[in-house]
Amino acid sequence: MPKPNAPLAASAALAFATALAAALPASSLAEATPAPVPVQAPETAARGLPDFTGLVETVGPAVVNIRTNIKPKAAGADQSLQAQMQQLIEEYIRRHGGRGGRNAPPGGNDGPEDDDQPEQGYIGSGFLLSPDGYVMTNAHVVEGADEVTVTLTDKREFKAKIIGSDQRTDVALLKIESAGLPFVKVGDVNRMKVGEWVIAIGSPFGLESTVTAGIVSAKQRETGDYLQLLQTDVAINPGNSGGPLINMRGEVVGINSQILSPSGTSAGISLAIPIDEAIRVSDQLRASGHVTRGRIGVQIGVVSRQVAETLGLGKPVGALVQGVQAGLPAEKAGIEAGDIITKVQGKAVDRYSDLPRLVGMVKPGEKVQLQVFHDGKYKDVTADVVDFGPETPPTITAGPDPEAIANTKATLGLKVVDLSDAERARLHVKSGVRVDSVEGAAARAGVQEGDVILSIGNVPVASAKQFVATVAKLDKTKSIAVLVRRGDSANYLVIRPSK
Repeated sequence: MPKPNAPLAASAALAFATALAAALPASSLAEATPAPVPVQAPETAARGLPDFTGLVETVGPAVVNIRTNIKPKAAGADQSLQAQMQQLIEEYIRRHGGRGGRNAPPGGNDGPEDDDQPEQGYIGSGFLLSPDGYVMTNAHVVEGADEVTVTLTDKREFKAKIIGSDQRTDVALLKIESAGLPFVKVGDVNRMKVGEWVIAIGSPFGLESTVTAGIVSAKQRETGDYLQLLQTDVAINPGNSGGPLINMRGEVVGINSQILSPSGTSAGISLAIPIDEAIRVSDQLRASGHVTRGRIGVQIGVVSRQVAETLGLGKPVGALVQGVQAGLPAEKAGIEAGDIITKVQGKAVDRYSDLPRLVGMVKPGEKVQLQVFHDGKYKDVTADVVDFGPETPPTITAGPDPEAIANTKATLGLKVVDLSDAERARLHVKSGVRVDSVEGAAARAGVQEGDVILSIGNVPVASAKQFVATVAKLDKTKSIAVLVRRGDSANYLVIRPSK
């Protein structure tokens, strides 16, 4: 039988109830009226809530607690145990301050010092990558450790060997001697969507196997570090460092590493290292105990929207070359301060921090293809890649030169002077002019006395005379991008000429 039409059925029921009410006395009507029924929320209100119990049962056994010990200095050292602990606390605050992520060291020992008694270091978290005992955690969890103890959820304890750690990405790989261990499944970070549910399992404040939940708040969060991180609102506290961030498929998608908080405890903003980047690092640590990454020898900065529009780049993308190190591949390839690197191996450099990551993935000894925005035009450049060793910024100094002073105060508020051959060699620049005095529009833009101007309006500056001629040809109604070198770096300043 077909389902009756709901509006018609309701009308018939209403007519019947009205007739019945007219036929019955008031007392009978009161007796016939049923008791009110509490309003129930529709099932759909609870239908979308996640159930994490299965994830915890599946992944939980592969999550470990990590404790480290740091031995005190030998007797006669100039630092007491309490002084060492205070130094560790100050280091914690200096490095993580309102960002947390690293476990705060315990308080000092009020009793007598005992050099034979190991000093407790940090408590953190980690997770098993393989059944033969490889454990992933944060580098800062095991930093400086003389002894590392890994505890499983079944209370078994193992002394762990540090296979290697990488401070730049904050990833460390440990090894415990056992077999047949539970291990995690690695997920695909690219499949993650902002707003999806994730959970964390770890040891906040030493409370082992603690589960917290939240959502992915943002991907590719810029933090100024080597990697772009995942942002979540999962409750992360000291002790969670190194633990897994898990999606609803039971896969690890990140390593919980940092928190943004004025107090050092959870404030709803947590950061995790993407698991794909962490796996790349751990593979190198497993193979050689250290990470080898490439570089080309440039100091870089952000391309602002104003600079991008003024130079004709359009969108604020790429990495601004603020300095080029002498003798390294970038200089040999002809890259100069003021260039903007927009692609590496065909991949777009959307943010300036993409450049070291993309170049770092190229093995030292190989060549890298770069797209560079130079003097208003794109060009392709090939550079060698060298091992990422200690970086020494180029030393830039400037001295007074009273010769060839040119006055452009009328339009920009600048007096510039030529650079001598000795100055160009000392500054490691091919050309440019030094700012002898500054006022007006240039001063408002941030130009300072002693700055070296390398280009103006995408035109390289060879001399003070040519600088004046170039300024004379500029459209005085539009903003002008000036490439300024100050100290050991170069940056664009935008001057709005006086009208």
